[in-house]
Amino acid sequence: MSPVQTTITPGRFDAVLFDLDGVLTSTAKIHSRCWKTMFDDFLRRRAAERKEPFRPFDLETDYKLYVDGKPRYEGVRSFLASRHIALSEGAPTDRSTADTVCGLGNRKDELVKAAIERGEVEAYPGSVALVRRLREQSIRTAVVSSSNNCEEVLRAAGMLELFETRVDGLVASTLHLRGKPEPDTFLEAARVLGVSPARAVVVEDALAGVEAGRAGGFGLVVGVDRGGSGDALRTHGADVVVTDLEELLLS
Repeated sequence: MSPVQTTITPGRFDAVLFDLDGVLTSTAKIHSRCWKTMFDDFLRRRAAERKEPFRPFDLETDYKLYVDGKPRYEGVRSFLASRHIALSEGAPTDRSTADTVCGLGNRKDELVKAAIERGEVEAYPGSVALVRRLREQSIRTAVVSSSNNCEEVLRAAGMLELFETRVDGLVASTLHLRGKPEPDTFLEAARVLGVSPARAVVVEDALAGVEAGRAGGFGLVVGVDRGGSGDALRTHGADVVVTDLEELLLS
């Protein structure tokens, strides 16, 4: 494979499709913390009621394997299944105090929204620089995220105007698109931009995300390793792994 610095060029690719949290912004840290807060509260109460040992949500294993990159309610289902916990599905309108799949997901979303309102969103400088360079090269850009708060996060990070389109959790719900690791949301972004998947790049930090990029037949899948998951990203489908997107700046 060509050196990382020269992999994304206008001659090879027409578009780059970016995940949001952990790729463009530091919000992956917010999400992981909020998942842990929500699940630990639920698990602690459940353990006390059943007089069982409390086993907390683990950021190194549970987050990466069952939650990261997936739509919110799917993340709840996936983690609960790993603990052999069965809850009723509930409905998206459930209160955040409800012990249902949707209730737990809504509680996590409340925590995330509060963090955004506190001004905790930060853009990665290397990511901003890469997106600007791609646009200078007439390579088209899109954000593909399972988050329902995608627009608010991009606005808080000062990056909203840098992308032609967004396929986020709200769009996926409206169009009934399957979430990552299925490729549907990335394929929809490519369709909206009018580019072939083979001429598009997927940039992801989640295992489910690189799996989606590989399943969609995209021309290049870039894994972003911000926490020692490089080997796992390669195993799940990344062609190239970087620690910061500044490594992808065109020379």
